[in-house]
Amino acid sequence: MFESLTQKLQGVFQRLRGKGTLKEQDITEALREVRLALLEADVNFRVARDLCARIKEKAVGQEVLESLTPSQQVIKIVHEELCALLGEDESRLQYASRPPTVILMVGVQGSGKTTTCAKLAHLIRRQGRRSMLVACDIYRPAAIKQLEVVGAQVGVPAFTLGDRTDVVDIARAAVERAREQGVDVLIVDTAGRLHVDQVMMDEVARLEEALQPQEALLVLDAMTGQDAVNIASEFAGRLNITGFILTKLDGDTRGGAALSVRAVSGKPIKFVGVGEKPEMLEPFHPERMASRILGMGDVLSFIERAQQVVDEKEALALEKKIRANRFDLEDFLGQLQNVRKMGPLEQVLGSLPFFGGRTLSAEDVDETELVRFQAIIQSMTREERRDPSILNGSRRRRIARGSGTGVQDVNRLLNQYQQMRKLFQQMNQIESGRKRPHPLRMPFFP
Repeated sequence: MFESLTQKLQGVFQRLRGKGTLKEQDITEALREVRLALLEADVNFRVARDLCARIKEKAVGQEVLESLTPSQQVIKIVHEELCALLGEDESRLQYASRPPTVILMVGVQGSGKTTTCAKLAHLIRRQGRRSMLVACDIYRPAAIKQLEVVGAQVGVPAFTLGDRTDVVDIARAAVERAREQGVDVLIVDTAGRLHVDQVMMDEVARLEEALQPQEALLVLDAMTGQDAVNIASEFAGRLNITGFILTKLDGDTRGGAALSVRAVSGKPIKFVGVGEKPEMLEPFHPERMASRILGMGDVLSFIERAQQVVDEKEALALEKKIRANRFDLEDFLGQLQNVRKMGPLEQVLGSLPFFGGRTLSAEDVDETELVRFQAIIQSMTREERRDPSILNGSRRRRIARGSGTGVQDVNRLLNQYQQMRKLFQQMNQIESGRKRPHPLRMPFFP
């Protein structure tokens, strides 16, 4: 996400860093390029214009022009203004004082609303709350069945009365069932249309009036760009929308919708969908997103993902082995598997600060390499994994045949493994006599 915008902004800032001092003309030219980059990223033109105007107002002050590192001051101002544009603080779900909390999910067809209902239920379940899905899309063929299937995938039940019952009656019956069963959160999947129309709005308004939901979340497809902004304005003007969920953000390298919807509607982005798996719905953190846009990475999100896939006891056991210099190929295999659990490799590495002045792109990341490495290690005997020094030429040829790879692939894996061992040895030396880093913050890959 934001790949194109990030690269263009980095180019602008790189040119600013090349100047010893900054004049007002330098800032004006740089902001002209920033505005063009924002427009190319599908940011609403009024939002882009106002953002650049605020940046310029602060950046041409004497404090910036006379500072020792004016380019860094400008980048700091851009970061602050992006945070303000995106919402500054994380906007959390509001829960009812007496369960069940009702979350009304609305949006047009094709935005990923039904699957997002299941992802949200999965996220709420991980937080220790019981949730239930409610099938109020009685028009789209197989919509009820789809909700039941995606609910089963995340272990959350779906309540339905079929497609011949009024949606308000379904919703009220679901509330009663939730109270009987002690369900904490009801997630109501409503019908969408190909376009925003009066029939759709009237039905959602009836549900809103009947349920008095704590949250009414509009699901938007980030890949639709300006259409997403227009839909957000339409819904926010007719309904009491409390926030947005942006889906398919991983498939849009421009990401302009994320920068526009809050400024246009005044409502916060609460979650973003960054993949197809149930766990790929994440709370929206404005400051982290602003840092990613500027190529500064999102290390906190990286750590949170790592904590979800790494068992604490396993991490502590690994740390002890690293301290004792006993890190072997079985441990290496475990780290490769952990990386793959965290999601697409490009997305995982994209959470880290850019390297060499640029972010990692698809050309830099070969996820098939991890698959090959995993197959190679799994073709070894336990003895070979624990003592790679015994891997002579004949053993390497056998392993290559067994894993469907070449001897050069086996050699490359062993080189990577040795580099990782050296890295851990250096960390041991540096950290000797100091407080050790938490094992979940240690690198998973060379």
